[in-house]
Amino acid sequence: MGLTARIRTRDGWAVSHAIVTVTDMTGAQVLRAEADAEGNVRDTTGLAPGPYTVVVTAVGYAPAAATAIVTASRRAEVGTVTLDRQGGTELPAPGPWTIDPAHSAVTAVARHLGISSVRGRFTEFAGRVEIAPDEVGKSSVEAVIRASSIDTGNGMRDGHLRSPDFLDVEKYPEIVYRSTGLTAAGPDRWTVHGELTLHGVVRPVDLDLAYLGTSADPWGGTRAAFRATTELRREDFAMHYNQVVQAGIAAIGTTLKVELDVQAVQGESLPQP
Repeated sequence: MGLTARIRTRDGWAVSHAIVTVTDMTGAQVLRAEADAEGNVRDTTGLAPGPYTVVVTAVGYAPAAATAIVTASRRAEVGTVTLDRQGGTELPAPGPWTIDPAHSAVTAVARHLGISSVRGRFTEFAGRVEIAPDEVGKSSVEAVIRASSIDTGNGMRDGHLRSPDFLDVEKYPEIVYRSTGLTAAGPDRWTVHGELTLHGVVRPVDLDLAYLGTSADPWGGTRAAFRATTELRREDFAMHYNQVVQAGIAAIGTTLKVELDVQAVQGESLPQP
């Protein structure tokens, strides 16, 4: 008995403490509930059978509405309600935007032994996004990552990743990405075309980019949020090291899934907190 719902952002994050308001067909409010820290709503009050309107609100997000049918058993499963960040459909203002490393993440995920994943992150990086004033497709992005900042939570493994078997950070201290163009894939999604310089090899790499919206920050600035993903093959960048632990099973997967969660601050430099 009761109403259940999951409140998520467009990129799958839980929206904690969102407010769910339920009204009947006369417009009268019959239920108000708050999502928990994982973005889930479970109300056991029990509503009379029939159709209802569910409105979800949260600070920083545009409201969303859904229809719920309460069954004879007084159950209603609303499912997943997706909230768009305020300003999510309005593109960032033209001009430079500076990537804020303190509120961004660059991670890479590799398969390990064919049964699990190892996740690493780079802790030192910088970058800049330039939003074109006339056509967003002419916008550009450039990012530089310090290769030695790789961190997988295991010192021995990190040392091996920095060695000539993998990143060879003494010889190739920087990983650089420069865009060459954008192709629209939706109202707030693009394919970013660019070139990645990694381990001394330059290869074309496309990013699947989602624009998540803009918001004011506590330091008087304006921030834009993006999420981008891509997949890389280590062999394409002359990183061939591996160990075969069983027939057909390598210790480390040949494909890396790269995930970028980026906040960029409007202007040429970051505000001082």
